[in-house]
Amino acid sequence: MVRLEIVSENTFFPVLKLKVRTEQEEFVSSNLISLAQAWLYYDKAKPYAIMDDDTVVGFLMFDWDEEERTVGIWRFMIGADYQGKGYGRAALTQAINMIRDTGKFDTVYLGYVPGNEVAEKLYYSLGFKDSNERDGDEIILKLSLTD
Repeated sequence: MVRLEIVSENTFFPVLKLKVRTEQEEFVSSNLISLAQAWLYYDKAKPYAIMDDDTVVGFLMFDWDEEERTVGIWRFMIGADYQGKGYGRAALTQAINMIRDTGKFDTVYLGYVPGNEVAEKLYYSLGFKDSNERDGDEIILKLSLTD
């Protein structure tokens, strides 16, 4: 069963070892960079290992902003060996439910790089909509939790 588990000393190195496919490297930062940013922005960054039982299959990091009532899905990746098995959908669904269940947020947002068609299709299928905002090359999508 897929679950999110805060990165700990048990999951730290398995998260670091995860890589996306070579052709996907332009779409997401390495997990090493992400975990370094989690340390730098510890007040808002929340890094999670995506687990299937005891196996780390992916990584997700939130940008948690209770004051603004928004949560960004700052990083999201499924390891190359685990792609195409439903882990991405399961993890994002769980993340959205976790955010919704807090009752502290109105909006979830995330970005993707044009050309990442798999991510684009997944995000739209889960109800995210184009915000007409851009962050550099990334297209920003939003999901309202108040509708």
